[in-house]
Amino acid sequence: MIDLTDVSYAYPDTDRFVLSHINLNVPAGTVAGIVGASGSGKTTLAKIISGFVPHVDGGQLEGTVVVDGATVADVTLAEAVSHVGLVIQSPFNQISGAKFTVREELAFGLENLGVAREEMAERVAEVAELLGITSLLERSPYALSGGQQQLVAIASMIIMRTPVLVMDEPTSQLDPGGTRMVFDVMSSLRDTGITLVIFEHKLEHLREHADVIHVLADHQLIASGPARSMLADPRLEEWGIGSTRFTTAARAARDRGLLAKNVELPVSLQDAVPLFEEFDAKRGA
Repeated sequence: MIDLTDVSYAYPDTDRFVLSHINLNVPAGTVAGIVGASGSGKTTLAKIISGFVPHVDGGQLEGTVVVDGATVADVTLAEAVSHVGLVIQSPFNQISGAKFTVREELAFGLENLGVAREEMAERVAEVAELLGITSLLERSPYALSGGQQQLVAIASMIIMRTPVLVMDEPTSQLDPGGTRMVFDVMSSLRDTGITLVIFEHKLEHLREHADVIHVLADHQLIASGPARSMLADPRLEEWGIGSTRFTTAARAARDRGLLAKNVELPVSLQDAVPLFEEFDAKRGA
């Protein structure tokens, strides 16, 4: 569904490549998580996949970017966004400002495409039910919490029925409740067959939702692997990404001889509970 081959990119008026020789493949219907330290180029890569580079930002793009069978550099931005939707960090900045209710906000993109009114109504009802925001439809987008606004932003992308959705740190400005709200929606999206690419620094949540993790560092994708093993990799510390509290605690316990040296380190609470229950059982025996 997504195939990047030897992709490098420099912003306008500079010859410094912020991404270099990126190779990335994301199969259809899967969830790819991409992690990296601040300034590693995550947002730039999100823009490349979604077509905003080079169509909006300009600059020098080398290599080939193919999304849903379309070579991004060879199509217009309007054509690119029919294949992939982008959700950015700030939910407030994704609201059009032209509509008074969530229902109208969700229909806004369809209006621009000339979709028939009856079909618009059906799509709005469908996506609202999918994301659990039916009760918000008559409310003002500006009267919602940050988490609710982000759900509306995600819904406004899903309603366009693009097969790919790119999320650039969608929970970075949300509290724990809003974060959980957004990630719960991602679980629902998996069942629809949509392909998700999630750029995120909250590693515990990526463990629960991503099939594969790709690591961005030194302007390159330098490592990939299954979510649990990749997110517990000690090299994440060296790359400035860090680790979850569960990984840190288990690593300390292992180093003190309280856990086996070859134990698979936990990333989330779901991983940690059986590991430490086993440890308690052995200690009690």
